[in-house]
Amino acid sequence: MADKEVVNKTNINLIQGDITQQSTEAIVNAANSSLMGGGGVDGAIHRGGGPSILEECRIIIARIGSLEAGKAVITGAGNLPAKYVIHTVGPIWRGGDKGEAELLASSYVECMKLATAYKLKSISFPSISTGAYRYPLIDAANIALSTVISYLNDNPTPLEDIFFVLYDSNSYQIYSTQLSQIIKIK
Repeated sequence: MADKEVVNKTNINLIQGDITQQSTEAIVNAANSSLMGGGGVDGAIHRGGGPSILEECRIIIARIGSLEAGKAVITGAGNLPAKYVIHTVGPIWRGGDKGEAELLASSYVECMKLATAYKLKSISFPSISTGAYRYPLIDAANIALSTVISYLNDNPTPLEDIFFVLYDSNSYQIYSTQLSQIIKIK
């Protein structure tokens, strides 16, 4: 399954699959603030990439203490097909009135800024914060897609392809519906 829209010369692609298997220049890790790996996407990326990712994360954490929600850092991708991993910490869902939407949007913007700074042509995102952090999927999809589209419309970027890699068919369907609605509005 795949959906595609073009925004300001950049392809926005939705696919169902495993983000650790993506051969884009960068994949995004929905990390925790310690950057030491964990469950879900984070654990899969650390397992697939091998010890070099963890070592780079240790160096970053030694320098900054912890990665705050809404921020992002970049490391190599170790044994993964991608060249880089952009680690971002999404917000934990606490009911929606604790700044979660702004923090989630910031996670996507910070990843886009790093992709632009590194002159990347392609990036793959998971659905940030919708697993263990329990962000409602429809709201998260709307924020993810709207934020990335706004960034593309407002900023020059070398990105040619952006992939949203959705793990299951339900997530894929929700992202597909949200993308269609956002594109109709714009």
